[in-house]
Amino acid sequence: MPEMLIVKAKVKEACGDMSVAADFVEILNERVNELVQKALWRAKENSRRTVMGKDV
Repeated sequence: MPEMLIVKAKVKEACGDMSVAADFVEILNERVNELVQKALWRAKENSRRTVMGKDV
């Protein structure tokens, strides 16, 4: 499993009064990690060392 990039407490807070299963947080973290990795790849492919919003 990739390093935790999200804050569980903030995810729970954003979900309000809904319960949040542990697997939801794990899958959400995996998806965030995938987005970050794709953005890094895109920035490198465009010869940049800065990751920008358009890379997402």
